[in-house]
Amino acid sequence: MKHFDFTPHGVCSYAIHVDLSDDGKTIEQVSLDGGCNGNLKAIGKLIKGQPTDRVASILAGNTCGPRPTSCADQLSRALKQAQAEIAQQ
Repeated sequence: MKHFDFTPHGVCSYAIHVDLSDDGKTIEQVSLDGGCNGNLKAIGKLIKGQPTDRVASILAGNTCGPRPTSCADQLSRALKQAQAEIAQQ
């Protein structure tokens, strides 16, 4: 398992913690600090064990109110960045 920490931008959440399988293809665990606690915990439960590419694709571009991004969109970016880092190793 590979662990990654990310700092999201433009959202209420201030930290995203991602654990992916060694090959980066499966989400093992996700948690977010700050933001809408119940919703973000639910997202973490829903995506656990899911394919990283699929989840990143579904969450990409999601907005929150007038913001051009959301915690889910930032999570999508974090997942893509984690996969890129694994690919470079």
